[in-house]
Amino acid sequence: MHRVIFNQKGGVGKTSITCNLAAIGASQGLRTLVIDLDVQGNSTHYLVGEVDAEQYPAEAQGVSGLFKQTVGPRKMRRNPDSFVWETPFENLFLLPSSPYLAEIEKELEARYKIYKLRDALAKLAGEYDRIYIDTPPNFNFYSKSALIAADRVLVPFDCDSFARQSLYELMANIEELQEDHNPDLAVEGIVINQFNGQARLPGELVADLTEEGFPVIDSFLNSSVKMRESHYEMRPLIYLAPRHKLTQAYVALHEQLEKGAGRKRRR
Repeated sequence: MHRVIFNQKGGVGKTSITCNLAAIGASQGLRTLVIDLDVQGNSTHYLVGEVDAEQYPAEAQGVSGLFKQTVGPRKMRRNPDSFVWETPFENLFLLPSSPYLAEIEKELEARYKIYKLRDALAKLAGEYDRIYIDTPPNFNFYSKSALIAADRVLVPFDCDSFARQSLYELMANIEELQEDHNPDLAVEGIVINQFNGQARLPGELVADLTEEGFPVIDSFLNSSVKMRESHYEMRPLIYLAPRHKLTQAYVALHEQLEKGAGRKRRR
């Protein structure tokens, strides 16, 4: 299963959701790969810390190396698995980001390499039980590549009125991509993140989305300083604080997704 976490709005928790769901699966024995397509590299930092630029030149790192080789001689191309890094966590692997992604984006787009990530994941079939893809906060070459390569898409929603307005454009973009490039892509659901059940607005926004037919997943993720601690310690919650309320919310979300409990959006 290839699952992409995508929203065109920044700050909605894509990296936290990507890495923590992946870590929970890994902790349960699933061989899991995280692909970091965001040039900011937050998932990369979260899972492996600062990257030694001298030891790992940006143009040869992870995703950038994987994409860069598609514009070079075919006989020089390496297997996609050779770009994958181990993390400190058992069963959890990473295809890291690098700043070089920004430099090669226009070249990749001009050469229409939009399907190369899908091709690479096809070559990795059987290597990993689950693949999670973190995306940049815009509808660009890399996020489109991820949506084309994925089976399912999760949309984080941070209970903000601006996020609600951007959701309409986001869903329209996904539907257009499904029609043009990946008809098998399923919108698995909207993940309610940073939810405050004691405030009026979050509850009203969630109720409105549900009323409009959006596929809201009913395992909500609350706000907690523990997530910031998790980022700082570079340890996903399941390893840092397995009994914490937010960790258990992630476990419940993971269980619901694994059971295929996310409701489909009404057409």
